[in-house]
Amino acid sequence: MDGVRFRTAGDSALIVEFEKAISPEINSRVMRLAQTLKDRPVRGVTDWIPAFCTLLIAYDPLQLGEEELKKQLTSRLEQENGKECVPVRVIDIPVCYGRYFGPDLHRVAEHAGLTPEDVIREHCRKPYRIYMLGFLPGFAYLGGLAPQLHTPRLAVPRTRIPAGSVGIGGAQTGIYPLDSPGGWQLIGRTPVRVYDPDREEPFLYQAGDLIRFVPIDPDRYYELHRLCETGQWQPAVRTRKEAEQE
Repeated sequence: MDGVRFRTAGDSALIVEFEKAISPEINSRVMRLAQTLKDRPVRGVTDWIPAFCTLLIAYDPLQLGEEELKKQLTSRLEQENGKECVPVRVIDIPVCYGRYFGPDLHRVAEHAGLTPEDVIREHCRKPYRIYMLGFLPGFAYLGGLAPQLHTPRLAVPRTRIPAGSVGIGGAQTGIYPLDSPGGWQLIGRTPVRVYDPDREEPFLYQAGDLIRFVPIDPDRYYELHRLCETGQWQPAVRTRKEAEQE
């Protein structure tokens, strides 16, 4: 229970707040608590939403009181202390960098003092942890962007960014799941539909997963785009152990 506190969020939600920091260790604690709610449901709990260092838990006050919920969560936090992290999945996301797909790649390279090829290589060098989903359905807040790639957002945001665009905004990188306005520097685009409300599971990934970007050329982009649009192709999804053994 070290560093954990509860905060009331209206009359039907409770926030479990861990240490105020962005780190894989703290986020793992969030995910472990969320996993216990999935594995061992609490009567009256209707939903939970993980974030960087918090877990918001919605509940039905006609079935469960706040104090009883705190009691149950305290017990789980004590039991889970020191246990293994929730199993992590690794999702490969193909990206066509630069050109029409990433109009800001050269600007990011210039800001970093690198070549565009160096930016691509560094951006794909290691997986990124999904700390939370938000802003748009399926928009993943990723941690682990190399410091040399940190780039300020655009002074004037674009009114429309195409779905699938991969960008950098400050110390973060991410994928726009839908057409939307936005101010991130665009370095590429993926043909993968990371969010599709018509799929049985609309979200391709979830908080706690890892995303690995894989560079592809334009021909491969258009080929995969056609396949993704007809549901004939999905990116590889593996456990972290499987990915490390490749």
